[in-house]
Amino acid sequence: MKRRGPSRSLLLFSTLSLVSFAIACGGAKFNDPPGIAVASVAPTSNPLVAQYSVTVALECPGQVMVQFGPDTSYGRNTAWYPTTSNVRQTATILVAGMKASTTYHMRAQAQAFCPGGTATFTGPDTTFATGPLPSSGFPTLTVTRPNPSASSPENPGIELMDLISPGDTLMQAFFTDRDGNPIWYYPLPADSSPETIKFLPNGHLILNIVNGPDSLLREIDLAGNTIREMDISVLAQKMQAAGFNFVPVNLHHDLLPLDNGHLILLANFPKTLTNIVGYPGNVTFIGDGVIDLDENWDPVWAWNSFDYLNPNRHLNGLPDWTHSNALVYSPVDGNLLISMRHQSWILKLEYLNGTGSGSVLWHLGYQGDFALTVDGVPSADPSEWFSYQHFPSIVSQNGALTTLAVWDNGDNRVLNTAGLVCGLGSPDPACFSRATVFQLDESNASALVANLLWADPLSLFGIWGGSINQLGNGNVEFDLNAPAVPPNPGVASQIQEVTQTSTPQVVWQMQIGPVTQNAYRGYRVPSLYPGVTWP
Repeated sequence: MKRRGPSRSLLLFSTLSLVSFAIACGGAKFNDPPGIAVASVAPTSNPLVAQYSVTVALECPGQVMVQFGPDTSYGRNTAWYPTTSNVRQTATILVAGMKASTTYHMRAQAQAFCPGGTATFTGPDTTFATGPLPSSGFPTLTVTRPNPSASSPENPGIELMDLISPGDTLMQAFFTDRDGNPIWYYPLPADSSPETIKFLPNGHLILNIVNGPDSLLREIDLAGNTIREMDISVLAQKMQAAGFNFVPVNLHHDLLPLDNGHLILLANFPKTLTNIVGYPGNVTFIGDGVIDLDENWDPVWAWNSFDYLNPNRHLNGLPDWTHSNALVYSPVDGNLLISMRHQSWILKLEYLNGTGSGSVLWHLGYQGDFALTVDGVPSADPSEWFSYQHFPSIVSQNGALTTLAVWDNGDNRVLNTAGLVCGLGSPDPACFSRATVFQLDESNASALVANLLWADPLSLFGIWGGSINQLGNGNVEFDLNAPAVPPNPGVASQIQEVTQTSTPQVVWQMQIGPVTQNAYRGYRVPSLYPGVTWP
């Protein structure tokens, strides 16, 4: 089905309430001087989030935001929100990113963009005291800086924490500052886990909440208020009504918000096949589907793994055939990448912003479509490929060149051309995990090349989960989750920011415990607001 491509939509965290006021003759003057007239702050249902209301009256189109911090130097700010001219209006802005049980100073700042220049107005200082953290508590977060560097200081931002620990009463969905202090959280029942937490273009958050076989898509604002939600059963009905050739049983692992308000979902569903290699007779497969929802959360495009993949390639046995875990949008061509852990491949799908056929354009990984080079030198060593990977993320794109970071878990890594596979040690060589950065060259469709630019081979093996991003300062941050042998007793996950050098140095590190608190994903984001980076 055809639809328009992604567009840059305005990002809002607030609701602007317009109220009438008297305008003098000519329609260009206010009853009171232009600027910030009234400001007030109130608590929300989240003790770490404030509701700041500011009334502004500007003679030209403009914008308003809130600055906040533990003292009057402030230090952080919300996003800017638009205002209109010649209208007295009240903006209600959710202020988030504060530590518990702390008094914060806040003030509003407005700008009016007039033909003669920009006028800036600053409101009075006010204070807000955050509440305590919930009694259910948080996991133990231990932050260290083993090798701080003036030449490669740690990257700005905060940490998104997506923990999976069904049955645990500790918090699983939250953000921290870089000292490990929680600054935002979303409580979930003990029988539920947040398989995905991501930002939407409108500034809200989207979660895929999993409870056993059930899954629920939920959009919330920063105060934790539900904006809308959809259960898997409702999505299944919509897929059937739209005539797609599969019906999702659950949503899992990842979702991908697009700038045009669409959501790309990852879903599971079963199918019975016959006479598969190694499985005579009938056998049930669990395959993956990709679903594109429009702004109303109605399905408009879909992709079915059974239509494009060889069922006789089942590296991890059956029924869990593909076990996809990540979706990535490719801005340079409007296509999608999908990471399939149990195929040990990353696939590129012809999406073309919703008009594509769904064809698999290439398979990246061992026995895929790319020739491998290491630092530009051709290599036949299969151990240099990623294995049972997680969280590919695009670092940059330049024409036919794409730089891609991949968290290489290393399960079942093929170690040599004879097919030797790693294990948990003795007699098999032990598996190991790596942070990797590849550059993909698609300039010649018949001779694709993947060049391993950088890798950080670890002495640890993170069996599942994990994430990786190249940060703005050039460092790489990765989440080693579920280590077979923990680096320290009680550590379930270890997140590190390291220099992207031949001998990587650990600039920043967070260890998470107890062992039940697995950080499925933990990674740096600029702030809680779109377009804003907190130092």
